Amino acid sequence: MSRYYFAYGSNMNPARMQARGLRFDQAELGRLSGYALCFNKRAHDRDGYAYANVRHARGEVVQGVLYRLCDGHEISKMDPFEGTPVFYSREVMPIETAAGIQPSWVYFANPAMRAEGLLPAHGYMQHLLAGKPFLSDDYWAALAALPTQPD
Repeated sequence: MSRYYFAYGSNMNPARMQARGLRFDQAELGRLSGYALCFNKRAHDRDGYAYANVRHARGEVVQGVLYRLCDGHEISKMDPFEGTPVFYSREVMPIETAAGIQPSWVYFANPAMRAEGLLPAHGYMQHLLAGKPFLSDDYWAALAALPTQPD
């Protein structure tokens, strides 16, 4: 069982993770190669809004925060927040770090929850931007430039 969790959406905000009760002892930049960040996961609690997801995209890379969990069972605390198994599924994927590849839990939006043409709320995007200390300047700037809709 992996002790690592790769966050690419609002969970890039370490304060949000702590508020959700996830215990971790390290956070660092992680990269998921062969995928691109998208906002096609329908918000179950706000009609017309999107949450983050990742999709296959050759040559692309998703940056995010890689959390080293205090133990392998900590990830189960995230499932209720992610709506697993209904809204998102969870898989172990190879995440690139400065020290090499680390098998890590990653959430993927289930097909029934995906829709195109949606935008995230401004407040939701602020959680992604809170990951700035872990992201490259270019990646963070690209996130900051994405369109959002009012809360």
